[in-house]
Amino acid sequence: MTERIAVPRTPDATNATDTSDTSDDDGRLPPPRLALDGRTWKEIAHLLTNLPMATFGFMYVVTVLAVGAGLAVTVVGLPVLAFGLLGARQLGKFERGRARMLLGVRIDEPSPLPLRRGGLLSWLWSSLKDPVGWRTVLYDLIRLPWGIATFTITFISLFLLWPVLPFLARGLTTVDRVLVRGLLSPSDELERRIAELESDRGVVVDTAAADLRRIERDLHDGAQARLVNLAMGLGLAKEKLLENPDAAAAMVEEAHGEVKLALQELRDLARGIHPAVLTDRGLDAALSAVASRCTVPVKVTADLATRPAAAIEGIAYFTVSELLQNVSKHSGAGSASVDVWRSGDRLLIQVRDDGRGGARLDGGTGMAGLADRLGAVDGLFVVDSPEGGPTTVTAELPWRDRGSEASSPAGRTRSRA
Repeated sequence: MTERIAVPRTPDATNATDTSDTSDDDGRLPPPRLALDGRTWKEIAHLLTNLPMATFGFMYVVTVLAVGAGLAVTVVGLPVLAFGLLGARQLGKFERGRARMLLGVRIDEPSPLPLRRGGLLSWLWSSLKDPVGWRTVLYDLIRLPWGIATFTITFISLFLLWPVLPFLARGLTTVDRVLVRGLLSPSDELERRIAELESDRGVVVDTAAADLRRIERDLHDGAQARLVNLAMGLGLAKEKLLENPDAAAAMVEEAHGEVKLALQELRDLARGIHPAVLTDRGLDAALSAVASRCTVPVKVTADLATRPAAAIEGIAYFTVSELLQNVSKHSGAGSASVDVWRSGDRLLIQVRDDGRGGARLDGGTGMAGLADRLGAVDGLFVVDSPEGGPTTVTAELPWRDRGSEASSPAGRTRSRA
């Protein structure tokens, strides 16, 4: 079973045209036609259907705007407007299909609204500032007078101006093509990237908040509790120091053990935030340290001539760390391996184990969170884990140079037997 989460990349909206030999969507006007061929009849059909479609679209957007604005002082006004903009998106989709079928104008569909985790208010705000929906509203508002004009001219020309009808159809539909391209096509790649980055920002914020809650919980339940017990124990030892020195010495000894445990918990917590070995020695040494704590033998191979940026290095480290925790807890594996290498402008990570397999993104092992983290930085996460094993998890991250920072030794291999 293979599951894949990636940050999709869509074609640039400026290249939204199709240069097939049956399409007019190459930005150039075909030569004039004197005969009423099939293409001309399609253009006539488009012009005659402009009026009913423009009338419906105009009535829809006016109703949505009037009701949404009229109810804006209440709690239902903005949701009505938001749903109305979603409906306008569907009208735009229908119009793009009509232009594609009758005018040969082929345009990429705009990116869908990004999914947000902030609940109803977050979704509402995203819908209300949707540029695709608002451009469709503008398209439907200005289409009514144009639809009336094109229907009237085309209808009269069918009976009175037959010889020049091909030229009239060509000229009128040229304006339709301009309107569709200008208002119903994705504006540019920047708009797509803004939508993706807004969605990714929500993932990053949620992840950072979860990490802070985890650190707070670990401090409260671990080191903080031990330090409180330590203070109480030392207080009791101080009281018994003169009257019962042996009991006081035993309490001090116990407090000494508590100090060691508290220090170990603080070290583990600091390692979970950002390990010093990663900062000082890079991924090779840091991943070898992670592998040494795994309950199964892990072979680590890092083939990196230079070190990536600190942020990418940190994401790679925590990705491998969590995957190896899954190997220890859930896989039932006898051995595992970690390979890290650079390919072009990507940092690739592959973690394999010979366990029972069956790992899934929705299996409750934290893999969905890893996929979200990688997706937030234009990364890729692939899980290949058939029932019975083996399991192979591949992660890709964009390579960003560290600059003048010291590079790590290349091609070192370490094993833990």
